[in-house]
Amino acid sequence: MAVRLRLKRIGTNKRPIFRIVVADARTPRDGRVIESIGVYNPLQKSAALTLDEEKALSWLQRGARPTATVRQLLSTAGVLERFAGLRRARKSA
Repeated sequence: MAVRLRLKRIGTNKRPIFRIVVADARTPRDGRVIESIGVYNPLQKSAALTLDEEKALSWLQRGARPTATVRQLLSTAGVLERFAGLRRARKSA
């Protein structure tokens, strides 16, 4: 099963809010999810991002692949740097 970290839209018309979710790659955008790991609100001035970093790292280590937008959000939150550090540590051990 191909697992993706992606956005699920939950906002109303012209007021988008997105959940960052873990879902099977074959399910529709707003379909069934495995787990919700964060919320992204692009309309706030600072583009509010609430993310459970430990869950995100856990899913990345299990092989979940983020979409381009989620990859950018994870990078902003510093999760991808931690993930790269864990991979380097695992290779050198």
